[in-house]
Amino acid sequence: MFKSSSAEINEALVKAWAKNYVSCIADAQKSFREKRTEAVMHRLEKVLDAFSKERVNTHHFASVTGFGHGDQGRQVIDRVFARVLGAESAAVRTQFVSGTHAIAASLFGVLRPGDHLLSVTGRPYDTLEEVIGLRGRGQGSLLEFGVGYEELNLDKDGCIDFASLEKALEVSRNMVFIQRSCGYSWRPSLSIKSIEQICSLVHDKQPKCVCFVDNCYGELVEEKEPCEVGSDLIAGSLIKNLGGTIAPVGGYVAGKTNLVTKACCRLTSPGIGVDGGTGFDLHRVLLQGLFLAPQMVAEALIGADLVSGVFEGLGFDVHPLVGQHRSDVIQAVRLGDPNALKVVCKAFQLCSPVGSYLEPVPAPMPGYDTELVMAGGTFIDGSTSEFSADGPLRPPYNLYVQGGTHHSHVKIALIRAIFELVKAGLLNLPQTD
Repeated sequence: MFKSSSAEINEALVKAWAKNYVSCIADAQKSFREKRTEAVMHRLEKVLDAFSKERVNTHHFASVTGFGHGDQGRQVIDRVFARVLGAESAAVRTQFVSGTHAIAASLFGVLRPGDHLLSVTGRPYDTLEEVIGLRGRGQGSLLEFGVGYEELNLDKDGCIDFASLEKALEVSRNMVFIQRSCGYSWRPSLSIKSIEQICSLVHDKQPKCVCFVDNCYGELVEEKEPCEVGSDLIAGSLIKNLGGTIAPVGGYVAGKTNLVTKACCRLTSPGIGVDGGTGFDLHRVLLQGLFLAPQMVAEALIGADLVSGVFEGLGFDVHPLVGQHRSDVIQAVRLGDPNALKVVCKAFQLCSPVGSYLEPVPAPMPGYDTELVMAGGTFIDGSTSEFSADGPLRPPYNLYVQGGTHHSHVKIALIRAIFELVKAGLLNLPQTD
């Protein structure tokens, strides 16, 4: 074994071992990689068909100033995204600062005092806790505005408990909230098939209840999107999948026209709704990002498989395993040690194109109640469509990896992570001849 505690290590030997090991894992995943690449064509054809049917041309790249009234570029972008997402309507706005903002606008836009919100995927992602009112006071949460809230726990396998859901629907609900991604939890992300089953059950029991999906990290991962299988409304961020790594800001809501309008009445104001807001001359970038998105999502999935295989081979628990069904781009690794979490994030940061010299340290972040460690040397600040990794500094110290413009970048970062873990005395590797 490499002596990786107090004794000096043979750096050249460790690096050579790590490089060979990661390459072997990548070679073993060739069939998965080819399958991911083949899937790009179907997704891209869907995007190209939307561009063609909406007759996208260079004059749509320009945006207007001021109120943004009559912005043809904004209008065509909305229609293109609606087609790609299988929705009646969409609103793609640079005024959304994050996916959480788009989700919050949807919740406040649709729900009214006295309404009841039911989360069927357990506790929502950290940044939604203050939106709902589960944490924090005096900020105007849903609970403070008189919206009732309940959540259903997932079953022992981290899946939807349909028996509990059916029982919960014996009480009138105005909205069912579905978080597609695992977030910072150790569970399977929700498949399109599961979302279809939820929506079917909800609409069968309560036809007027709105099925709302937090679609962050899941766009273009599977062949269909939530609106195509019964979801009434979805929301997400443009610096995740659909931005193709180049959208500099923004988010979207999509679904039934009346619901999209209600969400935008919270983004702008009642009476303006979807009809205001300039694009700040970013229309070309948003359209080009959508065009690139199928390929970028595929690369992120290839990278996620590689992260899973590498860390599992080193003895860490991972979720999902290589070859398991994926419905988002997130790969979770249970490092089990706060120092290991910091070391891996530091290694990934060292391999970043931006700010490689910076050292990630635990720090508070707006919307979270736990300090986060984050490797985010990305061209777009906070972009998770580019290669990044983060995790809350709390047991069991899980690392969440996402994004990546090319799996070669992920390989380089993994090699460095192995080296840094050995150097820090946190990992022993078998000696090679």
